[in-house]
Amino acid sequence: MTLHVKPLANVGVEVSGFDINRELDPATRDALVRLWDEHAILLFRGQDITPEKQIAFSRHFGPLELHPLKTTTSAEYPELFTLANDPEKDKYNVAFYHGQEIVGRLDWHIDLHYTGKPNRGALLRAVVCASEDGMTGFGDLAKAWDALDAETQALLQKIEVTYAFSMQRRHMRYVNVDGYEPGPFSPKKPADIRFPDFPEVAYPAVHTHPVSGRKVLGIVEQFLERVVAPQRAGLCNDEAVELLERLVAHTRKPEFHYFHQWQPGDMVLWDNWRAMHCATGTAPGVKRVIHRTTIMGDATLGRVVEV
Repeated sequence: MTLHVKPLANVGVEVSGFDINRELDPATRDALVRLWDEHAILLFRGQDITPEKQIAFSRHFGPLELHPLKTTTSAEYPELFTLANDPEKDKYNVAFYHGQEIVGRLDWHIDLHYTGKPNRGALLRAVVCASEDGMTGFGDLAKAWDALDAETQALLQKIEVTYAFSMQRRHMRYVNVDGYEPGPFSPKKPADIRFPDFPEVAYPAVHTHPVSGRKVLGIVEQFLERVVAPQRAGLCNDEAVELLERLVAHTRKPEFHYFHQWQPGDMVLWDNWRAMHCATGTAPGVKRVIHRTTIMGDATLGRVVEV
């Protein structure tokens, strides 16, 4: 097979020229893995496949991780996680943004970042596409690092930053809460949705990707809390806060982003060790179903902060 590669807007590539329903030869499989390592975000269009085929295809990129919540999977396909708008569950995911009611909006984040051991990546497949909105955004933090000036890069190599899990968006220090109001059923603490109370974790402000060796900016707005001992890097507390504000604004620049408007048969694979992602959400009542498979991570990038 001959793969065709076309750049997406700003970051990532669209890959075509093969059929996932056919068994991949080793050369094609290796080429796909190399493209993933090189670009972090891969889009595949027009793939009419079964859950079994999605699971088998995902395994080319590494062992799969089961989702811990049994309600989101089935006995038949335990590796498959279903993201679906559900009126009964949506009430917990409703919030208001400048007066507009939105379900399932998510700020820029990295999956399992708050554990210190993010998964390697994930593959999303559109099953039912939202009739409006419902986009997924992807941001390349390796390109964000490359675009920083040398002085900032040198400073970041001296510091760690922490992330603190929080259920209430208004308590997250670096997300944009302008015009935000929680919904009436928004969880107030992790126990409300049977989550543990995760301890604070610390990460290098820049890390080396365990596979590709690329430098990756370790700043993501969701759950971002503070610089660890900023004085060790010659910063006062105020300067540390201003640095994080500047870096978060940097990660929000459109040149590091690709927003995907889902169409039937679309699949997106992203590298969770390099790319952040977000969701724009939908209006209440909009139908949307996404199947997700998750690629296990074998590297611990962060550490639990000792109390």
